[in-house]
Amino acid sequence: MTAESRAASLTCWTEKVAVEPLSGGLTNRNFLVRHKGERYVVRIGDDNPVHLILRWHELAAAEAAYRAGIAPEIIHAEPGALVMRHIDGRTLTPIEVAEPRRLEGLVEVVRHCHVKVPDYFRGPALAFWPFHVARHYGRLIAEGGGDWAEKVPELLSLTARLEKGLGPVELVFGHNDLLAANFIDDGKRLWLIDYDYAGLNSPLFDLANLASNNGFSEEAEREMLGLYYGREADRRMLKSYAAMKAASLLREMMWSMVSETHSTIDFDYRAYTLDYRGRLDAAVAAFENIAH
Repeated sequence: MTAESRAASLTCWTEKVAVEPLSGGLTNRNFLVRHKGERYVVRIGDDNPVHLILRWHELAAAEAAYRAGIAPEIIHAEPGALVMRHIDGRTLTPIEVAEPRRLEGLVEVVRHCHVKVPDYFRGPALAFWPFHVARHYGRLIAEGGGDWAEKVPELLSLTARLEKGLGPVELVFGHNDLLAANFIDDGKRLWLIDYDYAGLNSPLFDLANLASNNGFSEEAEREMLGLYYGREADRRMLKSYAAMKAASLLREMMWSMVSETHSTIDFDYRAYTLDYRGRLDAAVAAFENIAH
């Protein structure tokens, strides 16, 4: 059964539905479904052990985020499928996310995720520790024996250096995948969607992820840290942030390296890997500069 036919045959539909593929989604397939005059978004995707995605946890996080007021309502769930109410808005682009006028609103919705989602989350909550993820990816890359296998020792050495440089952390409930396309603007407010990778993490990961995925300037990064923490970033915070920014980019690059050989979705992972490799080199240089 295709992903589209699965979306069309869910048990929540009481009549024949119109199904339209949506763009995006690199660990699942998304569809817009019209049913009895209402619109819904259907996410089709099974557990993905390669990327440490467990759909029961995604569902718990998405439901908690809805109750916290930052995500769409969950209408139905069954194995391999999640149905949510459609939001009449548009996903942002990296250029839009980086606009100075948006920064305060972005920081507020991220903080809301960190602070309020745990109030509504039910059941066991997983952790998303980027250094553990990098080590997991390193094993997969080495075992795969592809083009990147010889780079694994270097990547794992960098992982250890960044983890040590990060220092002590606080834990919040992070989104952990702050790509521009995971923000929806309905003209009045921002929504945060897609909780595949959600879990306990340092708040610095989401902040670094937001900045590194969307090309923030250094000035914008300092302003973002000030807005989130309510004070100007000191050297200790900037060092920890620089370590986490490099870790965010390392994880994204290694995610793409693994996806080059494990994903069946039509996407230019090699170009994505090389793009993030360039960003990572710059971030590591910045970290090493402040660390010394």
